[in-house]
Amino acid sequence: MYNLLICDDERDIRNALKIYLSGEGYKIFEAENGEEALKITSSEEIHLVLMDIMMPKMDGVSATLKLRENCNAPVIFLTAKSEDTDKIFGLSAGADDYITKPFNPLEVIARVKAQLRRYAYFGGMEKKEDLITVGGLELDDKGKTVSLNGEILTLTPTEYEIMKLFIQNPGKVFSSKEIYSAVWSSDPLGAEGTIAVHIRHIREKIEIDPANPRYLKVVWGKGYKLEGKT
Repeated sequence: MYNLLICDDERDIRNALKIYLSGEGYKIFEAENGEEALKITSSEEIHLVLMDIMMPKMDGVSATLKLRENCNAPVIFLTAKSEDTDKIFGLSAGADDYITKPFNPLEVIARVKAQLRRYAYFGGMEKKEDLITVGGLELDDKGKTVSLNGEILTLTPTEYEIMKLFIQNPGKVFSSKEIYSAVWSSDPLGAEGTIAVHIRHIREKIEIDPANPRYLKVVWGKGYKLEGKT
């Protein structure tokens, strides 16, 4: 999962951006000014910053110049200014991109994704081999945890092993017998009932509406699969 910092002195703008971006599976941090932004980036692993330029206490340009002393995460400036000179000034301060208010939510999402792709591709992010992300779900096999939108789920050891199987194989259909054999490593006698109970319990923990699941879905006559944008 990517951690995003939204820094803007207008609460309405922060709330709007949080709605758009958390819906894409990102964990969101918020700051009202540059000073708060620097405190957060010094204590949290932030992968991208959306930074307003005009703010009290410390403006976005000053904060970005300071941020660049020890952080290479992408910075996208948010500003009401549209003149080319302001864009050039912002980019020269260390920003990677520039979005003019009022902004289109789809444009913001597209630019965020583009910057994160570049950041990961060019080695800005440390690769964590034990972490696998599918949509808002993240498996930390080293810590033996599964989180949803940044919140660690309370899973039993058996539920964890079932989720591990699905997250490591997104989109693949597993029959009840295959799941049972993989998790229990024994003869899958009576597997259908056992797996159905565990799937129901897992859905209650990861789905907003367990009756209409987003992630764990039935493939009728074949088994179950995990869906979700990676």
